[in-house]
Amino acid sequence: MFRTSRRWFRSATALALAGLSLSAITACSGDTGSSGTTTAAESSAAAEATSAAAAEAVTISYWIWDKNQQPAIQQIADDFHAANPSITVTVELASAYRDYWTKLQTAATSGTAPDVFWMNGPNFQLYASNGQLEPLDDVFASSLSSSDYPQSLIDLYTYDGHQYGVPKDFDTVVLAYNSQLFADAGVAAPTDTWTWDDVHAAAQALTDPSKGIYGMFAGFYSQEDYYDTIYQAGGYVISADGKSSGYDQPEAIAGIQYWIDFIKDGSSPDYATMNDVDPDQSGVMLGNGTAAMEYIASYSAAAILDTPEGQAGHIKFARLPAGVQEASIIHGLGNVVYAQSAHKDAAKAFVAYLGSKAAADVQAETSTVIPAFNGTQDTWVASFPAEVNAQVFIDELPVTVPYPVSANTSAWANQESEILSKAWSLEQTPEEACAAMAKAMNEALAAE
Repeated sequence: MFRTSRRWFRSATALALAGLSLSAITACSGDTGSSGTTTAAESSAAAEATSAAAAEAVTISYWIWDKNQQPAIQQIADDFHAANPSITVTVELASAYRDYWTKLQTAATSGTAPDVFWMNGPNFQLYASNGQLEPLDDVFASSLSSSDYPQSLIDLYTYDGHQYGVPKDFDTVVLAYNSQLFADAGVAAPTDTWTWDDVHAAAQALTDPSKGIYGMFAGFYSQEDYYDTIYQAGGYVISADGKSSGYDQPEAIAGIQYWIDFIKDGSSPDYATMNDVDPDQSGVMLGNGTAAMEYIASYSAAAILDTPEGQAGHIKFARLPAGVQEASIIHGLGNVVYAQSAHKDAAKAFVAYLGSKAAADVQAETSTVIPAFNGTQDTWVASFPAEVNAQVFIDELPVTVPYPVSANTSAWANQESEILSKAWSLEQTPEEACAAMAKAMNEALAAE
């Protein structure tokens, strides 16, 4: 994931963090999302434990993978330290996303993982089921409320009846387009009522081989592209019980066919070209004026607006077009605590602050990601120029579909790029590629 920010802001105050300190975390425990109460004896015992913990200064480590978010994360860590002087947080850019999980897996297995670190949906259940994450039910009982976050994110980081992650941010998917190319071609701009047919017709009208302009960048990304269209077609990637693949269903095949049609009619670059110019990040051709449309996730919004076409004011955002129904994949990161942390109280105090409105406001003002804390999304929208219509990322929420995961998501998700790419390269039909993917996925699910 490629994330860039156009500006960074400092908070105006040191923030009131009394409810997010060590005393709040150790004061009580209870069910996830409850308000929690304690007896006088329990409160007294917790206070004594807190005093003992706070008497000795500790340093905890926090791993992230996005350098563009690092300044805001550092500010949040500094604000937390200002209110909790006995706890110092060392923010470490552990690795780029591509290598983060390899490094984390090695550290978690050897007992040297950081006290707090970023977690995502595809990897969550694997770490939780292996006992590498600390339950955070007590954090929610004492300091946080599950109602402050989208329920899909709470559910994403719940395993075996326990909450293991504090939602950090979320991302939805929209249609990004170059308004100048639309105007030059005399094509009406996308509306909230656009369908797949409207997109295909516009893509053909916008394509101009003599100028090297394509109507659509038919990207090969799961979250940003084919997961969305599979669900828009009425299909699914994984069954509700997590036991079978949906790739061999007609609806999923239709969701893949949607993208292949752009490539076959020439309104999108071919797979080899797209892979050469855009292997790791969204928006390259959209941003340089050689593609008129592309599906993008919200974490790419600021980066695309930093491109030449974005800076010229040509890039705008619109709702995703509907297939047989509307759908937009939602995913979000969570902050988790390592089960073998030597400083669990301090780590839990920090994740509680990371889940606060104060921390969310800092993130929102940077434009990098949409904060998960309800009510702070407006700040994120306001960080963009009004004319780009960033509000559509929030407007997608009612039709969002949780990112598909299982107990060992990577066992089958890692095969998608190899198997489904044969459809994008036109080596196989969508039916053939989807049949092969369903077989591989069902075998992986059976082994979980």
